[in-house]
Amino acid sequence: MAQAMKIAIVDDEQDMRRSISQWLALSGFDTETFSSAEDALKNLNADYPGVVVSDIKMPGMDGMQFLKRLMSVDSGLPVIMITGHGDVPMAVEAMRVGAYDFLEKPFNPDKMTELAKKATQTRRLTLDNRALRRELGDGTAVMKKLIGSSPVMERLREDILDLGQADGHVLIDGETGTGKTLVAHALHAVGSRAGKKFVLVSCAAYEEEDLARRLFGPMLDGGTQPMVEQARGGTLVLEDIDALSDALQARLLTYINEQGSPAETRITAISNLQAEDKTCEDVLRSDLYYRLAAMKITLPPLRQRGEDILTLFARLSEQFSEEYGCDAPEVSAQEAAQLLQAPWPGNIRQLINVAERAVLQNRRGSGTISSLLMSDDTEVQPVMTTEGKPLKEYVEAFERMLIDNTMRRHKGSIVSVMEELCLPRRTLNEKMAKYGLSRSDYL
Repeated sequence: MAQAMKIAIVDDEQDMRRSISQWLALSGFDTETFSSAEDALKNLNADYPGVVVSDIKMPGMDGMQFLKRLMSVDSGLPVIMITGHGDVPMAVEAMRVGAYDFLEKPFNPDKMTELAKKATQTRRLTLDNRALRRELGDGTAVMKKLIGSSPVMERLREDILDLGQADGHVLIDGETGTGKTLVAHALHAVGSRAGKKFVLVSCAAYEEEDLARRLFGPMLDGGTQPMVEQARGGTLVLEDIDALSDALQARLLTYINEQGSPAETRITAISNLQAEDKTCEDVLRSDLYYRLAAMKITLPPLRQRGEDILTLFARLSEQFSEEYGCDAPEVSAQEAAQLLQAPWPGNIRQLINVAERAVLQNRRGSGTISSLLMSDDTEVQPVMTTEGKPLKEYVEAFERMLIDNTMRRHKGSIVSVMEELCLPRRTLNEKMAKYGLSRSDYL
């Protein structure tokens, strides 16, 4: 369950501080109060887990000075300014400086609550994104997110480590939902640019004129630099590169050529066209395509990853069971075989949805994984023994999943696993060695 967001209330009038604090506390917020901007600044840092509500007119450091100091500490911190009658022009100026919004006295408490909820949602998203960026900036952490021991995943990790150290531009393609953006983060995190900017833009999210301005300038509203400048010296990731118009393809090619070699800024292009009738090579001008595809990574679809499907399903189920406060569903041998045989057109994104729904229906005590696969527009066939994979492969995949899940549930306790699975220690050790499972991974 998400932790309650804090609200720092800054006002020199004690009655106003108390009334705002009491009202917001009744609305479920964790409040703290300060009688001056100076006192508040001692307690507000760049990752303050909440928002600020501040009066504009205060003795000593006033609200505008306070706001400017806060914006220098953390420009993403939502600050709600409270103004007296006639201070609206000052409040408008505060919005220009970076305030989230303002309320004019006397204000409706319900409006205060509504504004606080929106501001805390914005703050939570900002902090989550920062945490994700820090995690993805750690090459070891991000590589651990690329779960799987199948040959195609082993090869993918090797390719990322090799290409991450190179300077050339990269093209990542593969079916939708295979994790291409995660691989782009990994390439950046394991390379020499790991400590520099990682800037990502979806080329399909904007109209041509807007995208051109965001990518190449001139300066955006509020003094924001175009993305080629923001990413200078680091990595610029262009999602949906195939959505670029001919004119923008030409501008991008010019930008790449002007950089020379080695490139100051690395371009990582992402394409989703592999599963369609045409490829990225078909829609990009050839000179741009070959500049971007000098180094290329094609992500494997989930259906080609074998027992990785069961490993991923188990991990996802465990995560969702913790989130929803219930047990993860038990997977039968029949269901394990069906998970392995499903075509997974939506790949990992689809598997995430199925795992979450499996946990939710298990909490209700109804439904099966098989029914979820059927309702997910995924054609599930009966278990094949004479066609497709041999039965032995299904049995081994299920056995590995069962041992992995049990070891994870008992946090690496060999004795507990032996008792639950009715296995002698030697047999358990042999099977763990066979399936590449190590007790240290569960401690």
